[in-house]
Amino acid sequence: MKKSLSRLGVRAEDIKRASIAMYEAEINAVIHGQGGMAEVTVFPDRVQIIIEDHGPGIPDLDQAMVAGWSTAPDLAREMGFGAGMGLPNIKKNCDDLSIDTKVGEGTKVTMIVNFN
Repeated sequence: MKKSLSRLGVRAEDIKRASIAMYEAEINAVIHGQGGMAEVTVFPDRVQIIIEDHGPGIPDLDQAMVAGWSTAPDLAREMGFGAGMGLPNIKKNCDDLSIDTKVGEGTKVTMIVNFN
């Protein structure tokens, strides 16, 4: 995604925000959702990133949005992940964020980063 946005002439600041948001969502899908799918759509004025997994879902989305709160397993924490900053960092770097989650079925994170 980074290379494609760069080739299209998107500002470095916008590429950075989109990259951070996508990375955090990807890591969450791997750690909590046992993997998933990513879809990136580039429009003239924005990029839309969708990360979807079929993991356990998020039981308390409000709590999960609190910086420092995490349900990451010990193995993820031992590898330096699971600090509870994923969703707050996504929110910070997106212009629009939608999280659809259902316990026992999975989570779909839709992120929009506008090109300023």
